[in-house]
Amino acid sequence: MKRILPIAALAAVLPFAANAAQGLSYNYVEGGYSASKADIAPINRDVDSDGWSIRGAAAFHPNFHAFGDYTRESIDHVHRDRDQWRLGIGYNHELSDRTDLLTRVAYQNIDFGQGLDASGYAVEVGARSALLPALEGYALAGYEHYGRGIDSEFYGRLGAQWKFNPNFGVAGDVKLIKGGDVQWFVGPRLSW
Repeated sequence: MKRILPIAALAAVLPFAANAAQGLSYNYVEGGYSASKADIAPINRDVDSDGWSIRGAAAFHPNFHAFGDYTRESIDHVHRDRDQWRLGIGYNHELSDRTDLLTRVAYQNIDFGQGLDASGYAVEVGARSALLPALEGYALAGYEHYGRGIDSEFYGRLGAQWKFNPNFGVAGDVKLIKGGDVQWFVGPRLSW
């Protein structure tokens, strides 16, 4: 009886594990180099920063996943760091064997230290596709709102992953924010 229960539970969950388009996994962790170019009015204008990010996602239903990321960057020529994080839920709907429609909502926070911080939300919609057996990409349009003097902005996000095998690859992402701010990320990804 003790063996039958775990096997029955696994058999019940397996049909739900493959609802995303073929080759797309919503279970991953990645980390790497990040950089930003921004107009941060409270601190300085046209500020460059760089550092590291860690990101991940986990599917908890055939069409839903939770995601999160954390970025820490040092701002050039200013003794100040930028800490930024977000947590959210995404919905993926299969449009074809290789493409998903993707919608995501997140709570986010940005902190420059010494009381310069703000919290808000972001909403994204777009598509994610397995372009080739070893290449996937996505394009998202989004809107983010922070408050506390930080402008609400529309943005576009483009990303890709080159897969060395089904579990390991290199991912890259660029976020182009209305007004000229840009954020980059590149690093290894482990998927399962």
